[in-house]
Amino acid sequence: MKRQTLRTAGLTACLAALATAVFAQAPAAATPPVKLDTGDTAWMLTSTAFVFLMTPGLALFYAGMVRSKNVLSVLMQSFLAAGLVSILWVLVGYSLAFGPDHHGIIGGLDWVGLKGVSMYTADADYAPTIPHMLYMMYQMTFAIITPALISGAIVERMKFSSYFLFMALWSLVVYCPIAHMVWGHNGYLGTTVGALDFAGGTVVHISSGISALTLAIILGKRKGNAEEMRPHNLPMTLIGTALLWFGWFGFNAGSGVSSSPLAVSAFTATHVATAAAAMTWMMIEWAIYKKPSALGFASGAVAGLVAITPAAGFVRPMPALFIGIVVSFVCFFAIKLKSRFGYDDALDVFGVHACGGIWGALATGLFATKAVNAAGNDGLFNGNPAQLGHQALAVAITIVVAVVGTVLIAGVVGLVTGGIRASADDEENGLDVTEHGEVGYHGDGSGTPALVGID
Repeated sequence: MKRQTLRTAGLTACLAALATAVFAQAPAAATPPVKLDTGDTAWMLTSTAFVFLMTPGLALFYAGMVRSKNVLSVLMQSFLAAGLVSILWVLVGYSLAFGPDHHGIIGGLDWVGLKGVSMYTADADYAPTIPHMLYMMYQMTFAIITPALISGAIVERMKFSSYFLFMALWSLVVYCPIAHMVWGHNGYLGTTVGALDFAGGTVVHISSGISALTLAIILGKRKGNAEEMRPHNLPMTLIGTALLWFGWFGFNAGSGVSSSPLAVSAFTATHVATAAAAMTWMMIEWAIYKKPSALGFASGAVAGLVAITPAAGFVRPMPALFIGIVVSFVCFFAIKLKSRFGYDDALDVFGVHACGGIWGALATGLFATKAVNAAGNDGLFNGNPAQLGHQALAVAITIVVAVVGTVLIAGVVGLVTGGIRASADDEENGLDVTEHGEVGYHGDGSGTPALVGID
């Protein structure tokens, strides 16, 4: 009883402190509206909704590829991000990622609780023609999906409590500094190094893919054989692929933060690269396995989306086509490394997101041209070989931050939660029942009720 009273008192104190911080920010009177670009604002509202849809799409994409006894647990890992990271982003994440610069590495705490982030006025450093609050929301959708990507490598074996804490810490300790270094005003990688990353090759895909591999190695392999691990619902995965492809237009074409010819160019590059990658992967499987698989087409499409992400706002359509073709070869053979080295990257997050993101970042250094985006730079094939070096340095630093951050966070989480992996019995019975008290399907002969232990 005493412990419960202390917990209640602590929660009450935290809520009171939060309320004080929030209400203390409230201005005495509403800021008078200024003239903003309605076309840009409308496009960015649309793009924000598009990118948010990608996280439920990712949930379906991943859930279809696991065993039926874990489908809800995998869906929850993505949906958790939509709730948890949103709250963290409003409280402190946005300020750390985009707030006033500190040594090119991290933002300050000036915008904690969105203090000074107005719905009426723009921010000259990031989005001069749309409300600052809209830019914050757009960036929130990136912050949501990035840690959710990691879940694909560790499905079916990580405790939900450990995953919850890991995601919270990773979004603040790894994602926010990388986002600031690449996209933040005066960030080290974007400003000092001069690396180009239009929509998140380093920030989103390399960081999550490398962290996913690191965490998968720490956790170890799932229990069971290859036959048992087959996808249980590929139609679900294809629906997820469609939602990702659709949402990615906001992800890439929205990253110019304007309704402009640059958005048209990024939109076109995104689709061309994705189509090329999907067809290439399908043809590779057709040649090797004599069967063009639906999962191969889906995997190729996602690989193409990943690879074109850093380059979308800097390259013409034909280089985008080439980037899409090459990434399918890169990722198809990167996935083969699992059997050679013995790690269990369950849904190929490293093979697709890290390796595809690395190729996309380097390809940006090859094909970027100021003819597409005057705010960017030329790449190797347009007379500037130094840009390839800038891209390589950004890739290397991102990998180091992701590995070190993931190892440290996993260690802390393990100490707090008593180990990050589910027990052998829980893993055998499926995490839907053991972690959530629910099952995804009826009529499979298991006799498991829809809700377990719930009156």
